[in-house]
Amino acid sequence: MVAMYRKVAAEQDRAGHGQRCPVTLRERFALVVLRAISRLPLSWVHRLGTGVGWLMLKIPNKQRRNALINIRLCFPHLEVGQALAFCRRSFFEYGKTYSEVAYLWLRPARQVLSLVREVSGGELLCRDDGRGVIVLSPHLGAWELAGLYLSAQGPTTTLYKPQPELDWLIREARGRIGAKLVPTDPRGIRRLIQALRRGEYVGILPDQEPKVNPGSVFAPFFGVPALTMLLINRLAQKTGARVIFLFAVRSPRAEGFHIHCLPAPVGIDSEDETTAATALNRGIEDAVNTCPEQYLWTYKRFRRRPPGMPKLYQGPL
Repeated sequence: MVAMYRKVAAEQDRAGHGQRCPVTLRERFALVVLRAISRLPLSWVHRLGTGVGWLMLKIPNKQRRNALINIRLCFPHLEVGQALAFCRRSFFEYGKTYSEVAYLWLRPARQVLSLVREVSGGELLCRDDGRGVIVLSPHLGAWELAGLYLSAQGPTTTLYKPQPELDWLIREARGRIGAKLVPTDPRGIRRLIQALRRGEYVGILPDQEPKVNPGSVFAPFFGVPALTMLLINRLAQKTGARVIFLFAVRSPRAEGFHIHCLPAPVGIDSEDETTAATALNRGIEDAVNTCPEQYLWTYKRFRRRPPGMPKLYQGPL
């Protein structure tokens, strides 16, 4: 399998892909910074990220406050000192997550994929039964690498929310081994269904808070009510596709990454919406528990609350 995806990456690198020029001054500056970081060895990139994480811990900011709130909510058994130590480790990983983006986006695909040192559960990606596979990659570890690895395994369509800046770069980076990116609208959902019916892979980030509409319900995430998407449940029911989780955990010494594939919990395709959403969140929890510090704890996962429950992300920084 490793030899196969390296061969695909090499072919894509030889073929190349065009780049659009940034159109704003901020985009131009960002691209200069990203290119400079991408030229550093990965160990240096991670040291830079650790430094950024350390700085964010020292300066009052919303990300630090949000992470502490989430950690105390999701791990209520931790004492105050333990929660602070956990938050400190998570911010070092948070810094690495964003510093390594430049490396993962701008280095040749072959070189990026060569960072995969180990794969656990890779047999779950098998499509011999002709069914499509819904692959869920939470905001955990190096999700950009997880997406690139998936697209190297076979035809892949990925749900994607267009960004206001550097959108062209993100699309090219994620699609440089052939992944098709589709928008988060009805047209994009139709293309996901078509891909699954062809027996292909569909990649989705499952832990984003959806809009308040009939496509979401509240379900427990680490015991806390979280507004949870029903898209995955509906895709599985409509197409009969299997559902798995895939994520990339970075090694502690910048030696590379370990790809993990986990089966989705029973019930994720249930006709009962709450049962399905609960199974989805339990699957995300299983993934997070593999490497808790590498999860994106700064994300306001509990921003929307059930009626009558107080808002969470408030108070002093």
